[in-house]
Amino acid sequence: MESVFASVVQAPEDPILGVTVAYNKDPSPVKLNLGVGAYRTEEGKPLVLDVVRKAEQMLVNDSSRVKEYLPIIGLADFNKLSAKLILGADSPAVLENRVAIAQGLSGTGSLRVGTEFLARHYHQHTIYIPQPTWGNHPKVFTLGGLDVKSYRYYDPATRGLNFQGLLEDLNAASSGAIVLLHACAHNPTGVDPTLDQWEQIRKLMRSKGLLPFFDSAYQGFASGSLDADAQSVRMFVADGGECLVAQSYAKNMGLYGERVGALSIVCKSEDVAKRVESQLKLVIRPMYSNPPIHGASIVATILKDKVMYNAWTVELKAMADRIINMRKQLFDALTARGTPGDWSHIIKQIGMFTFTGLNAEQVAFMTKEYHIYMTSDGRISMAGLSSEKVPYLADAIHAAVTQIS
Repeated sequence: MESVFASVVQAPEDPILGVTVAYNKDPSPVKLNLGVGAYRTEEGKPLVLDVVRKAEQMLVNDSSRVKEYLPIIGLADFNKLSAKLILGADSPAVLENRVAIAQGLSGTGSLRVGTEFLARHYHQHTIYIPQPTWGNHPKVFTLGGLDVKSYRYYDPATRGLNFQGLLEDLNAASSGAIVLLHACAHNPTGVDPTLDQWEQIRKLMRSKGLLPFFDSAYQGFASGSLDADAQSVRMFVADGGECLVAQSYAKNMGLYGERVGALSIVCKSEDVAKRVESQLKLVIRPMYSNPPIHGASIVATILKDKVMYNAWTVELKAMADRIINMRKQLFDALTARGTPGDWSHIIKQIGMFTFTGLNAEQVAFMTKEYHIYMTSDGRISMAGLSSEKVPYLADAIHAAVTQIS
């Protein structure tokens, strides 16, 4: 008898995660995976931070700890500390209890909960997302019940920000619409607005009543400074207006597989925040009931202990500095080879990813001839690169650019 699921068609691989699937199947000893957004050491190994190991050991050694369910919105300490980390410990919104916070399943889960809340309780169901953006964003917002439109962001000609286009598109957006903003280290381009540009974006959005929804996946991981990487968010909170922020601890604490994140909704008053929190519970309960305890406990342990917090900032800056160094090495290697074109965008962009400007044909060439794996849009993860591999990558880019236009 035929399966009742016989008509189910084979789904395509996720365009980002599929890169790793292809990489894993390649038997070549020189293969290089620059597709996935996860930090690697100089030796190409995954990294568990020393401070995370220490926090885990403390949790394991604490015999009073139990495995009971967390509340629907998660671990209270974790939530308070997460809001302080992104908004600032002295933020009026935090001090006045105007923030509704829910622990989420990393950044993606936090985005999804925020989306479903907005679809139920916000008068506008249109969200504008930058072009380009992380590949999962459109799916999260669409399946969560919002209509997705885009605004211009990246300029392929300059490999920088199309600021004029961004302002024009947001100015033309329907009043009250939601706008997705990458807090720092824009994925996939690595191109961020300057602080002056952020201020212009803030003024325009507030004048049109546009609602900011920040995705903060790289706080501290971009510049090496937790405060510097939170400036865009804090500018929007300082004006007293409302906004949403999805946070992830995947990159900055290396807690990728623990799925630790938070959704903060900054409200006008404590009373509104309480009602918003009550509705967040109604979104979460039928979705996954309540979040996992382990990863959030690691984060809370580190954030509430001054010595551990300081140790974390040192390790975090070391990761950020290694990525910045990889950018310089790759730029220098391409310059030394006389590779055609201007490659200065590699050192101007920030964060985990570089938008190389390579086209799909050049990417396919590099995969076929050099066993180098990346997404077809030419995005490479600088965190997957090492000093040893830089010359090989530079050779491959040089060949791709000179042989394929």
